[in-house]
Amino acid sequence: MENTKQVIFKLGDQEFGIGILYVKAIEKYMDIVPIPNAPSFIEGIINLRGDVIPVYSLRNKFGLSKKSVDENTKLIVTKSRDIMMAFEVDSVNEIVEIAGSNIHEAPTIIRTESTAYINYVADVEKRLVVLLNLDGTLSEAEKGEMQRIAESA
Repeated sequence: MENTKQVIFKLGDQEFGIGILYVKAIEKYMDIVPIPNAPSFIEGIINLRGDVIPVYSLRNKFGLSKKSVDENTKLIVTKSRDIMMAFEVDSVNEIVEIAGSNIHEAPTIIRTESTAYINYVADVEKRLVVLLNLDGTLSEAEKGEMQRIAESA
């Protein structure tokens, strides 16, 4: 496996990583405009420098309870399969280069259709970090909803 540069963020007590090449911006939390009748995984939309971007709830996706926004809450703006979206996360900890020798395939027992977002697990300074596969984060139905919301906004 090759070395990779990852944006490491937290949701609850768990750490996750997104490849830096997918990250367009890391923004302070801003007001999110709710969308009536939006799917539960959509927090709403934001206007970021003229772009209307849907905000996706990873907490909802991962079955975590809702958390109050605080000064550490960030929005990670990404683009995957031509869909621009922002992930609301509890905090962004660091941007780190991970040696290929510290990256391991996720165990087969946890690799299912509902966990397609798990690509690899990395050992980062004796902490296990789940590296996300952005293309696997959204189901086909969710991709369609994200595109519809982005286009209608």
